[in-house]
Amino acid sequence: MRRKTWTLLLCLCVLLPCLASCGGRAAIPYWTADSPAMASLVSFVRAVTDERGAAYVPPEDRIAVFDMDGTLYGERFPTYFDEWLLLHRLLHDEAYRADPEDRAWAEEAEDALLAGEEEPDSPRSSAQMAAEAFRGFTVEEYRAYVRRVMAEPAAGFENMTYGEGFYLPMISLVRYLSEHGFTVFISSGSERSLARELIADTLGEWIPPDRVIGSTFSLEASGQGETDGRKYTYASDDRVLLEGNLLQKNQKMNKVVTTVNEIGAAPLLVFGNSSGDVSMAQYAVQHGGRAYMLLCDDTERDFGDPEEAASFAETCRELGFETVSMRDEFETIYKPGVRKLPSAEQLRPAA
Repeated sequence: MRRKTWTLLLCLCVLLPCLASCGGRAAIPYWTADSPAMASLVSFVRAVTDERGAAYVPPEDRIAVFDMDGTLYGERFPTYFDEWLLLHRLLHDEAYRADPEDRAWAEEAEDALLAGEEEPDSPRSSAQMAAEAFRGFTVEEYRAYVRRVMAEPAAGFENMTYGEGFYLPMISLVRYLSEHGFTVFISSGSERSLARELIADTLGEWIPPDRVIGSTFSLEASGQGETDGRKYTYASDDRVLLEGNLLQKNQKMNKVVTTVNEIGAAPLLVFGNSSGDVSMAQYAVQHGGRAYMLLCDDTERDFGDPEEAASFAETCRELGFETVSMRDEFETIYKPGVRKLPSAEQLRPAA
């Protein structure tokens, strides 16, 4: 009896430190161990993957949809990546001669953004301007252009390129959900070919190109001319070109439309960060799913806006969405070695 008691005590001495260590570790890497959102997500995933439980959801119905900018990837250095790409094309591409009005706007916009000031109104929507600016590119040439800008240093940060500006906790979450039988989609306001190129190296293992939904630029065949697409037959020597128009901006209600049209089922989980994601979040909740919204409240490691975050958090509470504090629930945000520059060092001309 005494031997059994000592054996039990010895086992406890060995196991208790391990249990305590496991209890202090986040279930999903790069999240803080005491994150309420992470605990909620882990509990939800356990419930829907337990075949013996009442909340079980078969794998084919485990659909998760993520917004991209501000949810998976930074949108504040100093603006959305797709708009920074447009400014690069209008101002710093020697091979392109921009319309004088567009260039004047771009100069003013870049100066304002790098100074942390309000951006001027654009002559047309920036998405339409981008469609025009890349008119005549093949889809492959456009994606190669995106890739080149991805290699540039991210404004306001040290040791990070635009291609590396992803949130490590959210990458881990995508992996976690994929490993638990979820099919993961991205639904972005950015143009879809751009989004596909941007996420390929970081998230492509879990989100292939056919699961990336985005805004849509019009396309045409190189030999098509003025012939309507429904009357033109693609030829063996044709190439697919950007035709120069925005067909649909994928935000707000349009994210519900693209979910219905391109996925064909309501998501079980939706992740977003702004009013542009509220519609698809409500669509998920309406069908028994859940929505989690990131709050841009970290001013030490990112360009957060606590006032905006507090306002959006109140909206989320009213709508029944759960929120994620980047400041409090992310152990880290960007890759190791990245440093947000002090305000005095943030200003620089675009590359």
